[in-house]
Order: sequence, then structure tokens, then C-alpha cells
Amino acid sequence: MKLTFIGAGNMAEAIIAGTHERYEVEVVARDEKKLELLKSKYNITTIKLDDNFDIEGKNLLLCVKPYALDDIAKKFIGSAKTLLSVLAGSSLETLRTAVTAEHYVRVMPNLAAAYGKSMSTLCGDEAFKKEAIDICESFGMALWLGSEKEIDIATGVAGSGPAFLALVAEALSDGAVKEGLKREDANVLVRGLFEGFAPLLNASHPALLKDAVMSPGGTTAAGYSALEEGKVRDGFIKAVTKAYQRAKGNG
Repeated sequence: MKLTFIGAGNMAEAIIAGTHERYEVEVVARDEKKLELLKSKYNITTIKLDDNFDIEGKNLLLCVKPYALDDIAKKFIGSAKTLLSVLAGSSLETLRTAVTAEHYVRVMPNLAAAYGKSMSTLCGDEAFKKEAIDICESFGMALWLGSEKEIDIATGVAGSGPAFLALVAEALSDGAVKEGLKREDANVLVRGLFEGFAPLLNASHPALLKDAVMSPGGTTAAGYSALEEGKVRDGFIKAVTKAYQRAKGNG
């Protein structure tokens, strides 16, 4: 299968990194410098996006900013086979209005796609479900959801989640430095913590993990109490809510 990426930004490159060895990839964008970099880095076909770009029969992977959709779509002629869109909040109806295609699928990946570790969520035309999941599994895990509301909610977790977890990582490192640990050692410690956490989470519910670590009157209980005082749990819940509200408000 050939994938035609529309856009050459960070998300496009992350997905290209995960797909270019498994699929034939071409990238179409307006920024010639970015195209040159992608071509040299991944040895893929690149095309400058001009007016009357023929999308007939192509499998498009739309990786542009939501506000750019209408402007980009005006440059297309023909009818694509499939449009897979990573545009947060841009509804299937919006995509159908903007671009002519046989199938439409919304995809919400994250930047971990560059390492084959994205947690991607999808929804859209059931007729292209298997192929869409296969594409997303080439750069990580994929979960097909039953509605656009669900994928907008998932945007606040899987899509925005890396930024939220980056805040946790930075704060833990800062805390260690505050108490006297060298910054380099603190960063190594946090990286190791995150690497070891994934298999723990795969094996057990988060609440059970917490209970297993938190002994009565111990260090974890003391630190956990401080997190509750700071309303950290409430903050993360609200962060997902705010991200969801912004996602559904984009169209």
C-alpha cells in the first residue's frame, strides 16, 4: 500500500518514521526545506504541494493544522481512495465536505509513533477499519472507537498525554534536584522509572499498583498525601476535560 502524507510537520515525521519501512511513502507539502530533510533522512518521495494536486485513488494521511484544512483542500483535484486525518477535532462531516474520498477515518496518534510506540485511536468508515488499524499498528498500538465523541475524549489522554506525562517527569526530576540529587542523575532516574512503569501497568490496575507500593506510614504514603493536598489528581482529570472540550470545539 502507498501512503501519501499531506504535511511535513512533527506529527507527520513521527508517523513517517514508523511507516516508511513497511509502506511506500510519499510526502506532499508546501515547505520545500522540510521536504528536503525528510527525503534525505528517510529516502522517500517528496512533492511540493501546488494547485491541482491529483489525489485520484490515493490513500491520504492528512497531517496539517485544522485551520489549514480548507486552504489545502482547495489544491486537490480528483477523488482519493481513503482520507485518514490526524486533525484534532475536525469531524468526519467536515472532512467529507472538504475532501472527496471513498473512505474517511479519523486517527489520533501521538509523537511516540517515531519510536513505534504510539497509542493511536481511530473511528470512521467500518469498510476501511482493518486497513486503518494495520497502518496505525505499524507505528504502535491502535484502538478503534465507536464514535467521534469517544475519539475527542481520547485526544485528551492519548493525544495530549505525552505533554502531561512530560510535566510529571520534569516535576519528579526537579523534586530530586531540590533535595540535592545531581540533575543528570535525577533525569536518568526518571527515565528508568518511566521505562519500568509500562510493564507494571500492563500487568495490574493503577489502583492496585499504588496500594502495592504504599506501605502504612511509609515514604510513598507521605508523598502521596502531598499530591492529594495539591489536588494533583483533580488537576489531571480537569486537564483531560479541557483537552476534550477544545478538541470537540475545532469542528
